[in-house]
Amino acid sequence: MKIRNLYPEDAKLIRTALKQNRRAQEALYQKYASKMLSICRMYIQDIHFAEDVLMRGFLKAFTHLKQFGKTTNFEGWLRKIMINEALNFLRSKKQLIFIEEQSFEVPEDRLPEVAFSIEDLQYYIDQLPESQKVVFILFAVEGYSHKEIATLVKIPIGTSKAYLSRARTTLQQFVKIHYSKKNEKA
Repeated sequence: MKIRNLYPEDAKLIRTALKQNRRAQEALYQKYASKMLSICRMYIQDIHFAEDVLMRGFLKAFTHLKQFGKTTNFEGWLRKIMINEALNFLRSKKQLIFIEEQSFEVPEDRLPEVAFSIEDLQYYIDQLPESQKVVFILFAVEGYSHKEIATLVKIPIGTSKAYLSRARTTLQQFVKIHYSKKNEKA
């Protein structure tokens, strides 16, 4: 994850938003909503639930804006809030359950004919069991260490490593199927 310093316009918006100025809050929302929705969507397959999580995340951010430090990255701070909200949502829906063994079959009903698009990749990630999906995204996309993942989702470090390994293996199977189907059609 790339760390950026606070942009001057963000600092001004945050100072104004701290005074409960709705226009400043709306400007921050407009600036970051699409990025934060894509983060929520990575964890939550249903776009409507992802949008609900986005709203809860922004509400939490505006409620706790005083806790944001001026020297840190606002986008990164907001991103952590969204990730935590998404994980809390999955826990509340009992979708984030870590068990020792999970069997999984690779679905072959949707195989793109050309190179992977972002939508195809998101589709395949969505097919992972929820626990593997969360660990994979936290590690591969967000850049969390296994120790940080273990703390965040309350699992042993070894379990985090095992889920990442299983997710990678499953995604590799998707790639093999994808390219074998592509070569059969050629």
